[in-house]
Amino acid sequence: MPTNEATARAQLVFSLFDADGNGFLEPADFDLMARRTVAALPAADAEAGQALLSAFRRYGDTLVTELDADGDGRISPQEFTAVVLDPRRFDATVDAFANALAAMGDPDRDGFVTRPDFLALLTAIGFAPHNIGELFEAFGPVDGDRIPVTTWADGIRDYYHPEKAGIAGDRLVPSTTS
Repeated sequence: MPTNEATARAQLVFSLFDADGNGFLEPADFDLMARRTVAALPAADAEAGQALLSAFRRYGDTLVTELDADGDGRISPQEFTAVVLDPRRFDATVDAFANALAAMGDPDRDGFVTRPDFLALLTAIGFAPHNIGELFEAFGPVDGDRIPVTTWADGIRDYYHPEKAGIAGDRLVPSTTS
């Protein structure tokens, strides 16, 4: 059973990926989100940008394939939460997405993501800057205010695991007590 934290993480991602704000996820939402995210880091190479575009499209395609029971090409919030919190159905898609997004944040390919690049990418997705800063700190930046690409990719994978609570990615979810 998903933790409360995992459900909150899934609900937040749904709201961010619903780029047109109509209450459903559709292929156009993923294209818009992908283009916005790639544009946020112009220093990244074309290969990394293309990989991220492909990962966003795969994410959307997987959702429609797994969930669109009525064939309308859209995913409701309830349908989204059901699939993204089911590792058997979504792990391969999350893995591709995690690797592509983290690699996009490493335009010089040194194995690290700088704070400004991290902030640019996650802001383009729609996360709040304050929460992004807290997440970056939770990843334990090293010299030069950087985090390893692998640390970020692993953090993205953790974000989608239903049994996980108290993880770094929980910092992206606005507190309900503040």
